[in-house]
Amino acid sequence: MNEWDRKRERMVREQLVARGIRDQRVISAFGRVERHRFVTDTELPYSYDDRPLPIGFGQTISQPYIVALMTELLELRGREKILEVGCGSGYQTAILAELGGEVYAIERIGELLISSERVLEELGYNRVHTRVGDGSIGWKEAAPFDRILIAAATPSVPKSLIEQLAEGGRLVAPVGSKYEQMLCLVEKGASGTVKITKHGGCVFVPLIGSEGWKAAP
Repeated sequence: MNEWDRKRERMVREQLVARGIRDQRVISAFGRVERHRFVTDTELPYSYDDRPLPIGFGQTISQPYIVALMTELLELRGREKILEVGCGSGYQTAILAELGGEVYAIERIGELLISSERVLEELGYNRVHTRVGDGSIGWKEAAPFDRILIAAATPSVPKSLIEQLAEGGRLVAPVGSKYEQMLCLVEKGASGTVKITKHGGCVFVPLIGSEGWKAAP
């Protein structure tokens, strides 16, 4: 076991399991995915720290516990078609690829997507589809999705994404202001009914898009 493996093992034990993450598939995935591959050279020494890290362009790689909590709430079993809004570094994308079926990841910043695509390809994630675009309106051509994860703060759950969620599907998103949000789970019933439950406070960068926050002029 090398130093990165030891740090990752400690992260899983102290930051995830100790805080109540119980899904063994999620725990195992976090033990496999090398978070240090998704950070910048400047932040490399802090790869497994208990906090988000800057990845450039005003974006971050999220705190490991929050990534794990959002993933656990999705209840992935291995065959789901997943939409990820806000690919960023690609770390959450890799976790989803470990646990689901096909992953469709949207990122609005092209330079970030190029970087994340390179790492994901190097690590052998070949069931990930990516594109640059406005994630707040989803990926209509590929819908419906069994699971949707929004990795950016939204003032409300975008209507387009609820429409693209399959019946029986689950969507997780940080909902609130630009400065603090509540992690929400949206469950879509067989008749299209929507149930929303809240799972604690969080802070994400804003979701910029036509159904999110408007970009600064």
